[in-house]
Amino acid sequence: MAIIRNEALHKQVATAMRQSIAAGEWPPGTQLPTETDLAEKYGVSRPTVRLAVASLRSEGLLDVKQGRGTFVRATVHGPAGAMERTVTLQGSQYETPADAWFAQGEEPTVYRTRTDAITAPLLGMDEGEAIFGCDRLITDPAGDGRALHRLLLPMEHITGTSLANEPGVTPTEAYAALAAAGHNLAWRERVSARIPQPDERQALCLSEAAVLLVIHRVTYDQAAGLPLILEETKLGAETTALAYNIEATKPKRATRAAKAAR
Repeated sequence: MAIIRNEALHKQVATAMRQSIAAGEWPPGTQLPTETDLAEKYGVSRPTVRLAVASLRSEGLLDVKQGRGTFVRATVHGPAGAMERTVTLQGSQYETPADAWFAQGEEPTVYRTRTDAITAPLLGMDEGEAIFGCDRLITDPAGDGRALHRLLLPMEHITGTSLANEPGVTPTEAYAALAAAGHNLAWRERVSARIPQPDERQALCLSEAAVLLVIHRVTYDQAAGLPLILEETKLGAETTALAYNIEATKPKRATRAAKAAR
């Protein structure tokens, strides 16, 4: 492709490289030629090639592998799998579709930490209060999906339960322990998205163009409205979708005292 001088050179080079990838000149998994070779091919400088490669990396067409070079990524047509976000109860046993992910995951890392500006409001606590943390890398047994999962257990909420002595549990084990302590459990979630940090991208095997989904699930006592535990799940939107079952709920009737106060 001839380079025309009426447009930013790196954009022209990026267009030419994009066309070469689409035409199969560089199939998925192929390592690109060196900057010097590309500069010679397109008749531009190495810095111009560097800008073009950065543009294609931001589009998710290329991946840089440290110490190895730049490679063409496989075409991604959307998430290959989904993480179901439902909770079911069989007798006294809680189950979630994500249980299979935990079965494939790594051993948990358990530690003591404190609430911060993000976790404190979700748990209805002040910043700096003591909590247990339990971190895992979990994987989809049916695909390539990976997720970073964090379970946060406020010490004041788990006193008197088995969690106080065994905080390195799965979410469903935590649910069962709280239910056994007399809590009537319910859940609420919020999902946000952001650019992943380098360590998150590496752990989850994401491209540089990936978007990170961050799910915060609060388990709370339905009667008291008291938050009990917090889960944070981080995964790549390019590999895994989220799926929810939604049921219609009836609005709660106002109590007599609430009606009288109106």
